[in-house]
Order: sequence, then structure tokens, then C-alpha cells
Amino acid sequence: MTSLFVNAALLGGLGLVAVPVLIHLINMLRHKRVEWAAMEFLLQSQKKNRTWVRFKELLLLLLRMLAVAAVVLILAQPLADASALLQMFGERTQHIVLLDDSFSMSDRWSGSTAFDRAKQAIVRIGQQAAEESVSQDFTLRRFSLAGQSGVGGADLLDVKVTVDFGDRLDAQIKPWQPTDLAVEPGAVLDDVLNSLTTDAGSQRIIYLVSDFRAKEWESPGALVEKLTRLQSLPAKLKFVQCADVARTNAAIESLDPAGGIVAAGVPFSMQVTVANHGSTPLKDLSVTLEEDGVGRPALTFDLIAPGESESRLFPVNFATAGDHVVTARIASDAVTADNVRQRIVRVPLGNPVLLVDGNDKAPDAQFLRNVFEPGGRVKTGIEPVVERPTWLNNNALDRFGAIYLANLDRLDPPAIASLEKFITAGGGVAFFLGDNCRADFFNTQLYRDGQGPFPLPLQAPTQLLVDRLDKGADIQIVSPNHPMFKVFAGERNTFLSAVTIERFFASPRNWTPPSDSTTEIIARLRNGSPLAIEKRFGQGRVVAITTTAAPTWNNWGPNPSFVVAMLELQSHLIADRARGVDRLAGSGLEQLLEADKYQRRARFVPPAGSGLEPVSADLNDSPQGFRAAFPTTSAAGVYELQLTTTDNQAESRRFALNVDPRESDLTLLDAEQLSSRLPGIKFETLRVDQIVLAAGSAERANISDLLLYGLVALLLGEQALAYSASYHPKAVVGRVA
Repeated sequence: MTSLFVNAALLGGLGLVAVPVLIHLINMLRHKRVEWAAMEFLLQSQKKNRTWVRFKELLLLLLRMLAVAAVVLILAQPLADASALLQMFGERTQHIVLLDDSFSMSDRWSGSTAFDRAKQAIVRIGQQAAEESVSQDFTLRRFSLAGQSGVGGADLLDVKVTVDFGDRLDAQIKPWQPTDLAVEPGAVLDDVLNSLTTDAGSQRIIYLVSDFRAKEWESPGALVEKLTRLQSLPAKLKFVQCADVARTNAAIESLDPAGGIVAAGVPFSMQVTVANHGSTPLKDLSVTLEEDGVGRPALTFDLIAPGESESRLFPVNFATAGDHVVTARIASDAVTADNVRQRIVRVPLGNPVLLVDGNDKAPDAQFLRNVFEPGGRVKTGIEPVVERPTWLNNNALDRFGAIYLANLDRLDPPAIASLEKFITAGGGVAFFLGDNCRADFFNTQLYRDGQGPFPLPLQAPTQLLVDRLDKGADIQIVSPNHPMFKVFAGERNTFLSAVTIERFFASPRNWTPPSDSTTEIIARLRNGSPLAIEKRFGQGRVVAITTTAAPTWNNWGPNPSFVVAMLELQSHLIADRARGVDRLAGSGLEQLLEADKYQRRARFVPPAGSGLEPVSADLNDSPQGFRAAFPTTSAAGVYELQLTTTDNQAESRRFALNVDPRESDLTLLDAEQLSSRLPGIKFETLRVDQIVLAAGSAERANISDLLLYGLVALLLGEQALAYSASYHPKAVVGRVA
């Protein structure tokens, strides 16, 4: 059994083993011969027991010598081949390898990647295990498969290691590539914890093979708990670092609709954001753009500072309705997965908007209708529908993107409930006040002490008095970056400054939104009273204008600024729905379909070049009809769901899934930084080249504790033998006469 010592210099102390012999010899020299008549009788007795007494004395001397040697060895701290110890006790070694296959592992340098180095490390671990004489088991789990069915997502589970295991392992993992996912180690650690038991008959070594990017360990509380449980099984932890330095990496963080009404034939804006995850500035970075695969003029970012992000707007105009693909790309760098981002823009023929007026003649609604649908060649993409307040009682609102409520005196409870449901689900609502409005209804039914959708309490209609000393504009913008007024910010003598407000609904004097609310005052009147107020309610938003939409309390309607403000308001109210969902690779992709509209059979088509195969399958039943769920979404790109309607018409829906931009930050943690974030966790950090394959490279265990237990046993035996070898007269019972 190969042995080493932590403190080998102390082995010189083994010379002290001779001390008990010297003491024995010295004691022999001190003996004196004394003539004694009764000694003849004792000598006769000694001759009969001499052999047994000598044996006890020699054994006692040997125990004392071994005790001294044990003390010296304990101080030297011997290290024994752990596999040999396990073999001695009929035990085994379990190698549990956890492989990070997130897309940051595609970090490339010198013709290789962090993932290539990870595979190299795993093969070395397997080859090393194959060289050991004791029984070895091997488990391999990829982060991306954590939590899956079967064997818990394990590629290899407790496989017996044979002589050729290294070659077989190399052949199996050689084709593997990093995924487009951003997977943290928590889930795979859960799988390991669920599969292991407290088994005293095995030694466990858990290898975490990763690039150890800082973002994964920002809040490692849950990871500390899992690693602590693994150590208590017990298990040894080894962190294999597969990346050497943090290279500069540019990434497209987002690609979203950013302004305007999304409709066929109507121009709108999209915004692309690029991040610089590096220590040096990025200059003259070009972003190429495509619309449905057709190139369009590129964008150039003059300068992106280290650690910063920059955004650019660009116009988009699709002539036809349907699903359209917008793509943004930058040149390849350290990580390529985040250099492209795609977005599906669902372009409708038009956006239905509901206009509700409390006045029988509906002057406010008609005025808004003329703004949204001016006629002629001007196309806004808005389709206004005018209704009375009672219409809200019995009709669904989900087909509308926004609802405008003007000059209401009241709403019935069903209408209020329907309206709140619409807003909570992400709809946008705008209120315009007027002569019909009653403060008590708004305060008790819609404001409800700040718990309802209406953003502010009301008092009464009030005249905005003329201040001949203050020549300021009647409309004072409070939030210049709000979409409704952003176009007017910073300009002098705009049309907005010519607007005159004569009457408005006042709020309580000095009223301000609570600090913990989502309410924001967008604009005030010249006297400080709120004019435009916004509130987030559920997933939607509500904007209240304290004056009229029609030019009855003001002259804003005929002013060109009113048309601009209303179109911007409409865009803002439906922004969340127009923006849609930015889906990430690996997230579930499901669609609910009407069973009476579609046939059950469907085809699921993954992104081109992803390596995934199309799948045809029957749709699952659900309470809402059919449920279409893609089998896997592990690759970034455009997925397509191909359907057939009940009248045999082909229909398809497309979805864009992108990589998680947080994975693009390649900042690394070294061993010291990891230790500071994992208090109480004992682990060894290794580079790939530190996984050696030389003979005798097996795990070594400090056996000082075993020697200490042996020393205690020796001392107890020495005391018992010393007592046995010495003379002890029997005690005399009774009184002496």
C-alpha cells in the first residue's frame, strides 16, 4: 500500500521506539544480589512460571514500543491510498461527474472551447478510474438533462468501470456540444441528492465540471444548502475549471417592438439592444438586420463602453398581416450563440379599439374616432368601435387592445367586473372626464381608496382660472420620458404650449400618489392639479385625463398635438400586448386551440440546423380544447406549429426562442472567490491539466485518525498486560488478633 506523509520530517522520531528498551536495560543494571534463605523456595516457583512471565514482559515491552511509534506516525500524518483501504474493507469508489453544457461553455480560444476541455477532463477521470484496482462506479449527468424522467437525466448511472472504460467514455461524449440553454447547477445537484443514500460502504467523489461564471453564483444560498447535504453523505467535492480567462463577448440582449401601432401597412419601430461583456470598449459594431429573411440596412453602434448596453431604434413596415420574423446579428466572437436574436411579430390587419361615451350623442367618442380613423390615405392601424356603457355588461372585451371611457356617469357592477378583468389580464384603459362624471361614483366604485383601477380621487369640476401674471402653458409635462408626451419634451413653442384648458376635474388639494403605489403623475395643469395620471393594475395599465376628449372643456382637440398625443397614448396602452413574450430556449412552448376549429393531428417543426427532428403527433385534450406542446425547445431559433383546420385549410404559427442574455457575461470566479461565496463548503479546485493519470494517482486519505484509535487500543492493552504481569497480593479478610 503506497504511503506518503504530510510531515515526513517527523519520521526521525521513530528512533524514540528504543526508549522503552533502554529503560528496561537500565532497570536490569540496577538489580542487586541479596542472600535470603526463603529465596530458594521462590526460585523453585519462578522456574515453573519463567517462560510465561518472560513472554508477558516481552509483549509488554513490544506494546510500549508500538505506542511510541504510533505517536510519531500520528504527528507525521500518513496518507494512504484510499482505493487500497476501500479494497481492504470490501468497499468501492463512486465517481459522479456533473457536466455544465450551458452555452457559455462554447467560449472559444486557440481552436478549442471550454466544453472541449470539459470533455477532456471527463475522459481523464474515466481513464484514471479504470487504472485503479478497487471497484469503481461512474455516473455522468449533464446540467441540461436535470429533472428529466427515466434515470433522472443521467447519461451514465453507476456504470462499472472496466479496463477499456476510458475509450468507451471518449467515444460516447465526443459528439456532444453545448446547448443553447442557461442552466444553473441547482437542478442537477437535486438529482444527485435524490439518487444517493447514506452508504458507508463507498467513497464518493463529485466532480462539478464547469466554467464557473460569476452570474451562476451571485446568490448561492440554495447551492450552499445542497452542497452541504452532499458533504454530509459523505462526499468529496472537486470543482474542475474549464475556462482560463474571461474573454470579451458582445451579445444581442433584446429585440422588441418599441413604438407605434403594429398593423399591416403601418410603419412602427423596433429596438435592438447590444451588451458589451468585456473590459475594453466596442467601437463601430455593426448589427445586420433581416425581415422575413430579406436583408435591410444595418445599424452601427459607434461605442459601447465596457459592461454597458446600448439600444437603437429602426423602422419596420410589413405590408401583409401574419407572423413575420425580424432577425438581428452581430459578428462572431468568443460565444456565438448570443450573436443572433430573432423575434416573431404578429401583424394584424388592424387593432380594434372600444370607445365608450356616457353622453347619448357621444361627442368625445366621435372625436376620438376621427383621430384614430381619419380616412383617406392615412392609415393608423386602429379600428375604433363606439358603444354605450351598458354594452360592457354582457360582452367580452378580450378582442380589444385598448378601451377609452369618456364622460361616464356610472357603470353597472358587471361592467366594472368585466373592465377590471380586462385590465388585470394586460389590457389598457383610458378615462376622459366631463360634465356627466360624478366624483362619488369614481371614488367609491373605481378608485376605492387606491385599491381600484382608477388612479386618483376626485372632488368636482373646476375652472382653471386665468393667471395674467403667469404666462406659462396650461399643460406642464411632469414625466418627459413618458411615451404620451415624449415627442414634445425639450422643444420650444410646440403646439402643446398653445393648448388652453378651461375646466377640469380637481383632486383633493396637494394630493400625491402613495410612495408604494404604481401611480404616476404624467402631466399637471398650470395650477399644479393633475391632468394625466397613470396606474399599473395587474398586468395592464390605466391612464386618466382630468379634462374632456372633445373640445368642450378645452381647445386641445383641434390642436395638432392632440392627434400625436392620442396615437402615442394608444401605442402605450397596447405596448405590452404588442411586445409579446420574449421566449427563452428551454422554456415550455404550448398553445391552446379550439377543438371545433382544428383537427387533432399537428406537426411540430424545430429550428433549421438545430439537429432536432420534426414530430407529427396528436394534440392533447384540455378543458379549453386542444393543447399543443412542443416536445423539446432546447435550441434557439424559430419553431413552427403546423395545423389543419376542420375545413382542411393549412395554418401555421411560428415562435422565436432565444438564448438567455444573462449567460453571455463571461466573468469568472477563482477558487478564493468561490470559497467566499460558499462558506462552510470544502472543495478542491482543479484545472483540466491537473487531473493526472500516473500510477498511484488515486485519491489518498489521511489515516491519522485510524492510528489514533489504534494508539488508544494499545494503551488500554498495555495497562491490562502490565497489571497482569505484576504481583498483586490478595487482600486478607477479617480482623487481626
